[in-house]
Amino acid sequence: MSRTLFPVKHSFLILLTALSSVATSAYGHEERPNVIVIFCDDLGYGDLGCFGHPTIRTPNIDRMAREGQRWTQFYAAAPVCTPSRAGLQTGRYPVRSGMCGFGYRVLFPDSKGGLPQSEITIARMLKDAGYSTHAVGKWHLGHLPEFLPTSHGYDTYFGIPYSNDMDTSKNAPPWKAQFADPKSEYWNVPLMRGESIIERPADQTTITERYTQETINLIRRKRKQPFFIYLAHNLPHVPLFVSKPFEDVSIRGLYGDVIEEIDASTGRILNALRDEGIAEDTLVVFTSDNGPWHMYRQQGGSAGLLRDAKGSTWEGGMREPTVFWWPGHIKPAVIMEVGSTLDLLPTFAGICDARLPSDRTIDGINLKEVLLHGEGDGRRELVYYHGDEVFALREGPFKAHFKTKTEFVGQQDPVVHDPPLLFNLQHDPAEKYDIASAHPKVVERLLARKRAHEAGVTKVPNQLILR
Repeated sequence: MSRTLFPVKHSFLILLTALSSVATSAYGHEERPNVIVIFCDDLGYGDLGCFGHPTIRTPNIDRMAREGQRWTQFYAAAPVCTPSRAGLQTGRYPVRSGMCGFGYRVLFPDSKGGLPQSEITIARMLKDAGYSTHAVGKWHLGHLPEFLPTSHGYDTYFGIPYSNDMDTSKNAPPWKAQFADPKSEYWNVPLMRGESIIERPADQTTITERYTQETINLIRRKRKQPFFIYLAHNLPHVPLFVSKPFEDVSIRGLYGDVIEEIDASTGRILNALRDEGIAEDTLVVFTSDNGPWHMYRQQGGSAGLLRDAKGSTWEGGMREPTVFWWPGHIKPAVIMEVGSTLDLLPTFAGICDARLPSDRTIDGINLKEVLLHGEGDGRRELVYYHGDEVFALREGPFKAHFKTKTEFVGQQDPVVHDPPLLFNLQHDPAEKYDIASAHPKVVERLLARKRAHEAGVTKVPNQLILR
């Protein structure tokens, strides 16, 4: 009888070993990288050394770009904060989650809305795949408990829940004076850990330093299991603040000081990965939520050669300086394929062996083949939303503008273009030369693509107007 049972038991052990091997391949830490997203606020396309700024020193991000991939045509999901962050977190145009609209274009401290619980964030997706998940910094997807990161798949949260210029103190001087000589006490923004406020007003002079240290501590504590860290800086959104070691270090002035501190922060985070021996096990993405805030002049950044800035659907409002870094896995290169923060969720699903949500429309695409092999077809479609309206659409090199509105100042109502404006962004990234009359079939095709996209969108209640 023992001779009969032994083969059965032995076969069962072989099966268990095989299943364990499969599980290790599919879900083991070695096969699934850690992921860190470093997300700036209002960083312009031309604000980094590796993207052409002549007087801001960014040696750490420049090195990151040399060792990784510098993407020259990478876009935010929207031209302002809240919808842009909703798009990154969900891989979906923010119109699908109600996180965009007119009247109120972002969430404020008196808002009662936020990212709906029905949405699946990157954190929730990766948590289901066995990752530890952590949010550090600016959230801006709802400050009430049901909307905070800890209610959207993040194990921990440390940061300011909305923009650093909100919730102005009653004792603050007049508006212009606030920004001429900013002090933390002029804004009553809270610093939170989890769902609790631990400091109010937050000392913004040390906020980049504290976000950096929190991220490094997480790397050291969580290094033995796969982790996802979403580090969203509150800066260089005004008001501008730096810690003591970075005061007056940049020849660009205060704005340059802020960028150079973020650069140093990025270098420390990458060094922490090297020190812990997990640099080759970690994918790091550096990008921003929208273009520079030109309204604040020298306290705002630069879109480089691109047209316009934050708040507009011209290139300067949505094309962002972006770097992907994953030593030993992605070949260093300058990538001219079109990418978007919408693509991060499906890309992480593909790279981290996580289950992509199948019960909803995901607007982003998986960039894995481009990252690992440099392969792309160059025919990407991208929709530019202003509020909950399609203002522009890109397909391949061509971009059509159906409506335009310049950033935040000087123009009250959008201009309707009939026929649409048309630009070849590969030839004319500054959008100077309208070529619609020479390409009527292209215009017709992009109009048809716009109508097809709009027909596939079911608008949901606007979360931004809830009070």
